[in-house]
Amino acid sequence: MGGSHTMQDLHTTKGGKSVVFRGDGEPRTIQTFLGNLNDFSATQTLEDDNFSIGGLVEQLEQTIARILKKPAAIFMPTGTLANHLAIRKHATPYGRVAVQEQSHLYNDTGDSLARLSGINLVPLGKEKPSFSLEELRKAYETSTTGRVFNPISVVSIETPVRRQHGQTVPWQELQILTEFCREHNLPVHLDGARIFMQAAVEGQTVHQYAQLFDSVYISLYKYFGAPFGGVLAGESSFIDGLYHDRRMFGSGLAHSSMIAALALHGINEFEPTFHAAIEKAHLLFADLNALAHLNVDAFEHGSNIFTLTVSEDLNLEKIAQHLKAIDIFIYPEPGTQIAYLHINSTILRQTNVEITKAFIDAIELSFVP
Repeated sequence: MGGSHTMQDLHTTKGGKSVVFRGDGEPRTIQTFLGNLNDFSATQTLEDDNFSIGGLVEQLEQTIARILKKPAAIFMPTGTLANHLAIRKHATPYGRVAVQEQSHLYNDTGDSLARLSGINLVPLGKEKPSFSLEELRKAYETSTTGRVFNPISVVSIETPVRRQHGQTVPWQELQILTEFCREHNLPVHLDGARIFMQAAVEGQTVHQYAQLFDSVYISLYKYFGAPFGGVLAGESSFIDGLYHDRRMFGSGLAHSSMIAALALHGINEFEPTFHAAIEKAHLLFADLNALAHLNVDAFEHGSNIFTLTVSEDLNLEKIAQHLKAIDIFIYPEPGTQIAYLHINSTILRQTNVEITKAFIDAIELSFVP
């Protein structure tokens, strides 16, 4: 499992009893931020930065670079900016980037790369977690053989994919896609906001994924306990000077060392905690699947999200209400018999016996008349 914690240690040392089947990490509140910052400051010096340069920010950058085995890294206040600046630098002088049609970059940034940096996105793999090698090859060949030379100059891959319920681009596929990029001298960027979870689930190390890519973004707030932020890592020649671009985009934030402190605190705890949570979830779901009227299924290439389906003779909203009364939170999809169960460290707050009994009791009280 890694680390010195046992599952029982992790269960008993966390505050509260709420099991929240949503999100990738502990629910973020001002109280938890202040508590974690206080814990960090009890053993570490809170060394301030100069508009996101130096101090604990530099310590965080060096820590992430070491974990990813990349020469350099830079703090970014958001993943949107980290991905944008990475692709912006890779794309010079030709501005086209192949992305997943389901990616955050394509769906959730308001065409910012096109509007702010003149870089057009080429979406591939419609309604799928990723695109195939053949889709990438065809798009690249089309872009380089047209009457006007307008090549794809960068490839960006997000994994796990949020819009596909955390499904991953598996290790073997990543190797194939990035090998094609190397053969064609295409820089390839990893939107690895949740890559630490994928590494744990697939039994790889994070740096194995990072070594396939020219640049890597990871999130600080999804499961490391910071309120916002990310880190972009790559070669020294790539990272050097990016703090100018960061400031140009209005993001040379003062006192970012507070964010760095929270992330450094969370990084130390993440691996043993997440491994324990996943291990516990598999045992729990085996118990739940032994019950009548419900089933918990994994995605083919899933990470930390599972599908709970209940039979038509049950009212799933009522089940959710009864579970909420005993501090277990599930979130039904409106108009369906489905809820997606996100595994995070809160599953360690109650025993599997307690959680299973809660589901049994909720089912008995939730049959449709």
